[in-house]
Amino acid sequence: MNVTKNAWIAALAITASCLHPAHAEEVKVLTAGAFKPVVALLAPEFEKESGHTLRVENDTAGALVRRIKDGEAFDVAVLTPEALIQLTQAGKITADSIVKLARVSIGVAIRLGQPAPDISTVDAFRKSLLDAPKVAYIDPAAGGSSGIYLAKLFDRLGIAAQVRDKAVLVPGGLVAQRVVSGEADIGIHQISEILAVPGAVLVGPLPADIQNETVYAGGIGAASGKQSAAKAFLTLLGSGSAKSALKSKGMDAP
Repeated sequence: MNVTKNAWIAALAITASCLHPAHAEEVKVLTAGAFKPVVALLAPEFEKESGHTLRVENDTAGALVRRIKDGEAFDVAVLTPEALIQLTQAGKITADSIVKLARVSIGVAIRLGQPAPDISTVDAFRKSLLDAPKVAYIDPAAGGSSGIYLAKLFDRLGIAAQVRDKAVLVPGGLVAQRVVSGEADIGIHQISEILAVPGAVLVGPLPADIQNETVYAGGIGAASGKQSAAKAFLTLLGSGSAKSALKSKGMDAP
């Protein structure tokens, strides 16, 4: 048993009084979409060991920041460190609860059976985008990390206008679903979210020269009345159990 696993067991021990069904808590988790597959994978372990239950909701990082600032109640939030700092400054997150959890790269998706485009170099990736009839990615206006980065990347590559003309902008959720449905020929999204879509195939990550890794961190809501249960779940997300879950979902430890 490793140190992080011991820390989680210790956190559960602190909340032992909550294990009685009469004191079981429902912990509300707001998570950016890229991290949701990890939360879903670890949820049964947490619920079995702690006696608590999880209610998980996902959205883009930008949308979650707006929801929290507007007063939505929650216990744990998993967002980018920058977003959590914003929320800490707004009094919505307990500053000393923030812990880095994972990092994930952006990849390219196609539907199963479709010929894979060449994305081996920056020039090849650029040409594949220009050749594709439709390209799906998160709408930058929705506040998703990958969409914001890609809009800037297309400008750098000198193809912003061409891509906009063929773009399938996704307001939130799983971009690769638009590829599987046939609405788009190429999808560009965080790898963990591509792997979550049946029928989608990960061609590979963006070339290293233009790759962008997003870091995710977790924090506890300052107004949460379930601090002990929230801390136990956040500790699990940073434990040894989480490392194998991260890898299986296309993410890496921070």
